Amino acid sequence: MSISTLVLALGLVLIFEGLVFALAPRRIEEFLKLLAEMPVEARRVIGLLALVAGALLVTLARSIGQG
Repeated sequence: MSISTLVLALGLVLIFEGLVFALAPRRIEEFLKLLAEMPVEARRVIGLLALVAGALLVTLARSIGQG
């Protein structure tokens, strides 16, 4: 993985996060309240699922780029 790929990925994450905060700030507050009410284990599972999904997407993107 090159440094430009890492910078690109970070930039895309910041764009997505910025859009969410810019377009739906009240929904973020509601979502954070919902997260606070969730059991820790449920949050952990969600985090692990997001991690696996992200790793699969990165792998898919890299294989498409090489093909």
